[in-house]
Amino acid sequence: MKQNLTAFWAHTKGSMRDLAPIVIVILFFEFVVLQQIPDGLLGIGIGVVLVVLGLTFFIYGLELALFPIGDALAVALAKKGSVFWLLTFSFLLGFGTTIAEPALTAIANEASEIAAGAGAIPDTEQAMSNYVLGLRVTVALSVGTALVLGVLRIIFGWSLPLMIISGYVLVVGMTAIAPTDIVGVAYDSGGVTTSTVTVPLVTALGVGLASSLRDRNPMTDGFGLIALASLTPMIFVMAYGGIIQWL
Repeated sequence: MKQNLTAFWAHTKGSMRDLAPIVIVILFFEFVVLQQIPDGLLGIGIGVVLVVLGLTFFIYGLELALFPIGDALAVALAKKGSVFWLLTFSFLLGFGTTIAEPALTAIANEASEIAAGAGAIPDTEQAMSNYVLGLRVTVALSVGTALVLGVLRIIFGWSLPLMIISGYVLVVGMTAIAPTDIVGVAYDSGGVTTSTVTVPLVTALGVGLASSLRDRNPMTDGFGLIALASLTPMIFVMAYGGIIQWL
């Protein structure tokens, strides 16, 4: 119990340290540059405390449960020798973590409002809801596909630089022909997939798998899945935008 409390307090201090630069910057511009007291100062202070506690519980929970589970499942499936189940687990892990990513939900909601305001989609609640769902599912499918490719790369020893370079060549080519109103959303979708939910589990999958395979180095082969998970959403979302426009 004492050990758990010590670990929790260490995570709390880490969360406060990580948030401190943001708080300092905001306070500097509010009090020094703008020379004003922000409205709802008490509420802001309570919100900061809640953010610190939320981050602490979230990160501690990931390290306590989800990270070890992801690593253990990857090792167990690799030892079982079933490529099918390993790839199935990888796809579902990528899909599930991405669809639950808060950052993706936020950007999808914002994109739907902008698209409705610009006339790209009907300005109705149903149309905006469908747009959000379509965008989230598209990104989630792309990350699931990225993890499948990443696992195959680890198993067969494919070149990561070659895969990444080829992917970005495809991204540049699609940027030239994709609808202009979806390009920015596509590029941002690649960034939101590398957030608090996805990164720990995907990293655990790659490192656990590389550690369990003969002739694979966890340092050189276990990493790189996040790069693929950032790349594929750009491709999938631009393709999704093209399909929506064509329909």
